[in-house]
Amino acid sequence: MGQYYFPVNLDKKEYLCSHDFKTRYVRKEDKKVYYISEGLKLMEHSYIGNIMMNAVEKLIIPNGNWYKNRLVWAGDYADHEVGHKKTNNGKDVNLFHIMMDMEGTKIKPSTKKVDKKYRYLTNHSKKVIIDLTIIRPTEDGMNLHPLSLLIAEGNGRGGGDFRGEDKRVGSWSRDIISLEEKMIDGYQLVDGQFIEE
Repeated sequence: MGQYYFPVNLDKKEYLCSHDFKTRYVRKEDKKVYYISEGLKLMEHSYIGNIMMNAVEKLIIPNGNWYKNRLVWAGDYADHEVGHKKTNNGKDVNLFHIMMDMEGTKIKPSTKKVDKKYRYLTNHSKKVIIDLTIIRPTEDGMNLHPLSLLIAEGNGRGGGDFRGEDKRVGSWSRDIISLEEKMIDGYQLVDGQFIEE
């Protein structure tokens, strides 16, 4: 089965659901207009320019509501959340379900693209930076957005997950993240290119 994901702000206990974001689509045959929800699976929305990713980028720029907060792209097949009790029938409880069912507040921010000057995806916990302007398109012409992949928890456990042998997936999870206009002195520029197999 497919695994569903949404971005979570651990500090504010907020999350976004991709089904709340709709893309306008005009069918060629009859010019009929449809509004299609963004997919919940990781690889359905992990592209630069996707309206879900635009919303998160808008949140993590300076003056954004999630600026320099701890972030996770929570999967519903992820591990049990340490510090939380199992359900009454002994099942694990992970961050996805905790946010959705118990502690989280769902928000719906603007999906307007951020100014291209905010090009540096910055991990303040690890003191590393990715320049989003040098991400190259994949074979299908899409540019994979490194943020959702780097902070994903549960990847590899369901359909629609990132397929590849890249140990960086999830390596930024729960770190302090922002999108900056300039590089920060003392931070290292690292590769943000992901390629699916």
